[in-house]
Amino acid sequence: MSFFDRKAPWYVSGLAFDCQGCGRCCAGPEEGYVWLTDKEAAAIAEFLGITDTEMRDKHVRRVGQRLSLREKKPSRDCVFLEADDQGHRKCSIYSVRPMQCRTWPYWPQNLTWPESWVAAGTRCPGVNRGDMVTFNEIEARRLATDE
Repeated sequence: MSFFDRKAPWYVSGLAFDCQGCGRCCAGPEEGYVWLTDKEAAAIAEFLGITDTEMRDKHVRRVGQRLSLREKKPSRDCVFLEADDQGHRKCSIYSVRPMQCRTWPYWPQNLTWPESWVAAGTRCPGVNRGDMVTFNEIEARRLATDE
């Protein structure tokens, strides 16, 4: 199959997305996993001003061979999701958040079909809102790695 025989992804014209800062992407009630690499764990530790060991002991769990951020109980919110005095939720490690967080909502499962994107919008009020994000920007985020 040549390049010209491939069908363009359904979102080739771009998608509207404008983060509303609601924190729903980081919140329960479902259990979730925020996967992170050793490099990302070290960056979080440095940002917090603690050792890598302290950060892992307090904020990371092992799931099989992988690392995931812990969740608060009983809410299952990400351990780094914090609310201010007005109840607005935000990431307390935003500048060093893991790649998984930086690429939301452009995850493969949200881009499979138009219906997948709409389903993501039932949880995230920023989906289909705001300015259009170009296909190239979407692909750069979808394919991003921390390597």
